Amino acid sequence: MVNEQREPSNKLSGYEFYRRVLGAPRYIVAPMVDQSELAWRMLCRRYGAQLCYSPMYHANLFATDLKYRKDALQTCPADRPLIIQFCGNDPQQMLEAALAAQDHCDAVDINLGCPQAIAKRGHYGAFLQDEWQLLTQIVRTLHEQLSVPVTCKIRIFEDREKTINYAKMLEAAGCQLLTVHGRTREQKGPLTGIADWSYIKDVRQHIKIPMFANGNILGLEDVHRCLEATGVDGVMTAEGNLHNPAIFQGISPPVWQMAHEYLEFVDLYPCPTSYIRGHLFKLFHHIMNIRSNAQLREQLATANQLTQFHGVVAKVQEKYAPYHTGAAAYAPEEMELNVSAAAAEELPMLQPWLCQPYIRASPESHRQKIAEKQREAIDPNRAKRQYFDHAGNEISRKRMKKLRRRQRRPNKTEAQLQLRHERHLEYCEQCANPLGSKCEFRLCRICCRDKCYAEDCDCPGHGILIKSRRAKAKQFEAHSRQENNNDPLSAVDAPTIPERQNVS
Repeated sequence: MVNEQREPSNKLSGYEFYRRVLGAPRYIVAPMVDQSELAWRMLCRRYGAQLCYSPMYHANLFATDLKYRKDALQTCPADRPLIIQFCGNDPQQMLEAALAAQDHCDAVDINLGCPQAIAKRGHYGAFLQDEWQLLTQIVRTLHEQLSVPVTCKIRIFEDREKTINYAKMLEAAGCQLLTVHGRTREQKGPLTGIADWSYIKDVRQHIKIPMFANGNILGLEDVHRCLEATGVDGVMTAEGNLHNPAIFQGISPPVWQMAHEYLEFVDLYPCPTSYIRGHLFKLFHHIMNIRSNAQLREQLATANQLTQFHGVVAKVQEKYAPYHTGAAAYAPEEMELNVSAAAAEELPMLQPWLCQPYIRASPESHRQKIAEKQREAIDPNRAKRQYFDHAGNEISRKRMKKLRRRQRRPNKTEAQLQLRHERHLEYCEQCANPLGSKCEFRLCRICCRDKCYAEDCDCPGHGILIKSRRAKAKQFEAHSRQENNNDPLSAVDAPTIPERQNVS
């Protein structure tokens, strides 16, 4: 869908943009890498989402790689309002990417909140939050050059006053809508902890542009509490939405219902199987942690076709639908991984087949576990862990992990695995090294390379192309020699070049 063209001088800004273009949304689906694709956005819109963000796109790839851009720009007429998010650290690259995307969205967002290690390596996201001069340049460039508004998503600093000044700096540079995640850059993974809404409230009181809050959203009641506590215009959710796409309607439907509807959208708007698998694992999180569902979990982990995903969803429905309808009485099943006792006390747990939030263990409990493991590691009297194969023979930990990986390959029979193992026991005809499985001479790589050098031949199996490269080198020499012979200027100028060099 191509958005209506708006000249930069006439584009709407601030609350005028928030109300007239975005429709004054309060319920927002966050930008999520490989998770907020078109099929998922359409499912969320069906269940009350009023604004969706695209996944985070890399500005450099979006601007230079046409295939990447084509795959990323997946939208439809019903997929509005939509904000496309980019990450990057170069103003010109960000501008080129945004110019290519502006006709397909209502605004362009700059990711300044990603705390992951990949963002640190790529120098983007939350790892730009100390470079205010660069951020001012990026925001101002996009604000002045785009026909749609520019927005930002940030995390807070430990220093409250610095967080407020940070937001005011982005507003002054041209940001027309700000999303504040109430956690610091260090609060991630097992150290995520609780987002601090008081920072968000303070920022809200010091800026004049529309503002969204992010963090601590497990259900619709949290959305309303956040709106009241912070005074923001809308609330954004990521993890809460992934576990329950109907979060904005305040209901907890059966997981198979959400999965079936999502797969119907995937039929209309195809996406990579890794996205599908990720969404189903989030929806089925509590079911897949039940010990008796281990085989079902393996089937989902190895599924790579839409029919296979439909099959897993059908099996989940077949097992749990009788309990949901009351046709059978449900007895609690043994869990492999449970939420912490403290987390369970904070929020009543629903039946495992209903969409419900994922509750993280507290950072304190994580630090406690790490400390216990460190004490065990230095304890000289600790019992050494032992591993055994199916025959009862003791094996190494590395061998045990390999056996477990093999068990997760349901499409491979024992005979196939044995044949594969035997094939690896074939050896080179000239030495004791294993031979290359695709080598035409039945040699290992070292012997094959020596043979190709000595006998002037190629081995495509090893990627050794001695003969081909020598032939190309000879052709290049012959071509260069012919060009020199046919060039009269080179012949005339050749003797004068040394003279000129001597004069200089």
